[in-house]
Amino acid sequence: MTGTDSASIWAGVLQIATVVLALVLLYRPLGDWMARVFTSPHDSRAERGIYCVIGVDATAEQTWQAYTRGVLLFSLAGVVFVYLLQRLQAFLPYSLGLPAVPEGLAFNTAVSFVTNTNWQSYSPELTMGYTVQFAGLAVQNFVSAAVGIAVAIALVRGFARRGSATIGNFWVDLVRGLGRILLPIAVVMAVVLIAGGVVQNLNGFTEISTVTGGTQTIPGGPVASQEVIKELGTNGGGFFNANSSHPFENPTPWTNVIEILLILAIPFSLPRTFGRMVGDNRQGYAIAAVMATLLAVSLALVTWLELRAGGTAPQLAGGAMEGKEDRFGIWGSTLFATATTGTSTGAVNSMHDSYTALGGMMPLLNMMLGEVAPGGVGTGLYGMLVLAVIAVFVGGLLIGRTPEYLGKRIGPREITLASLYILVTPALVLGGTALSFAIPAIRDDVTSTSIWNPGVHGMTEVLYAFTSAANNNGSAFAGLTANTPWLNTALGVAMLLGRFVPIVFALALAGSLAAQEKVPTTVGTLPTHRPQFVSLLAVVAVIVTALTYFPVLTLGPLAEGLV
Repeated sequence: MTGTDSASIWAGVLQIATVVLALVLLYRPLGDWMARVFTSPHDSRAERGIYCVIGVDATAEQTWQAYTRGVLLFSLAGVVFVYLLQRLQAFLPYSLGLPAVPEGLAFNTAVSFVTNTNWQSYSPELTMGYTVQFAGLAVQNFVSAAVGIAVAIALVRGFARRGSATIGNFWVDLVRGLGRILLPIAVVMAVVLIAGGVVQNLNGFTEISTVTGGTQTIPGGPVASQEVIKELGTNGGGFFNANSSHPFENPTPWTNVIEILLILAIPFSLPRTFGRMVGDNRQGYAIAAVMATLLAVSLALVTWLELRAGGTAPQLAGGAMEGKEDRFGIWGSTLFATATTGTSTGAVNSMHDSYTALGGMMPLLNMMLGEVAPGGVGTGLYGMLVLAVIAVFVGGLLIGRTPEYLGKRIGPREITLASLYILVTPALVLGGTALSFAIPAIRDDVTSTSIWNPGVHGMTEVLYAFTSAANNNGSAFAGLTANTPWLNTALGVAMLLGRFVPIVFALALAGSLAAQEKVPTTVGTLPTHRPQFVSLLAVVAVIVTALTYFPVLTLGPLAEGLV
């Protein structure tokens, strides 16, 4: 039951309905809890102890410049630590006898996990020992997600505050996000995943005899504890090379639904946090409505394209089943693919490279939208708020008034910062893809050693790689071998710039908005909580993407799918 028969259709609809219902039920309590976490004047004893150890005055707030320095220095320290951990792997306990990770790959991986991308140019179970996995990679799964939440909260404070020179304290936001949100949920849900059959042990490699008389090596490891934060923190890096299609990471259809919920829970609840902190819950509903609309349209299109795949074999199978797990079928695969690329997760339970040409274009488009439907943990909210600033600017021009959003004027400084934020990722995506094919030495290396599928599909694989890296997603078209000097370096740079340059612009925007006094609402003020603005914001998101990426899409998935 993998295709269009009635049983599979109803099973697919049930999965989607379960996810939607759970998200609706979580929206208010989880969003309200996160709002209380970041507005509470009180710190726990444990938090005060942490502040004392790291030398932070929790009562002192920071300007946007100081907040930005905290984000960048903390992240730089993370890159250095994870890099050294990989290079020293042979000397670490629980290394499973694995050697040190090569320099280029170690750089790429360190950058990948610190930037919340979790791009993996290697087979994890054959490359990383347990110490690197849980002391380096799993730790970054937590802290990179907490950094994203902190930046989103700082931008929300920019809208909420009046005449303020500060936007909060990065170290306080980081510690609270870790200790009060990510860790408690991760502990509980790791137990749920273990109960569902996800592996959690330190057994290393086990040799077993098969029924045919041969032998097989079965890897173990602390999988459940990393799997839960991989999804909850919209990270995506799998313990195994097959990621969430591996039965040790995602054993059953119901664990598949749980993992999808983990991916979407915080990003879809943060608009409620936004509404609470700015004092108008309707604003949160409007942002959530745009996110949900974009995600629903994408899910409907990719599912229809995969179910209606042409050809005798797909029709007999009930749809395009190549690269998909029978445990999940088409509906469970497309739901996961939409969730993981609509956010910055990048985990996969099916191989996007094996989707139909137009079906595979949909995950690519999700990332090109800026991953705002609903986006990564924190990154989705601040990305959507930047788009809202642009939408308000456009709306203000249409009605002939100075643009305002939540009582803050959108002047030349604000629109410049928002525009620069939007332009960063396309420049990295298109520039990296162009360089890969424009420079003869690089082109020859990429096409001869990296691309398994030459021609138009191979071009899409490279485009997907740079789109994934620059948007800090981490998923890949499986036909591309990225563990080469050029791709390790270029994708690593794309991850770094794609993560931190937009963060700088978002925090600068937060500082600019926080310094303003609130503008009184008048009859000419554009309402930003009504369906008209929801439609405007959704259209702006789509048009920005279409104008930027349509030419390159015609050279890749559109050329392949429409011939």
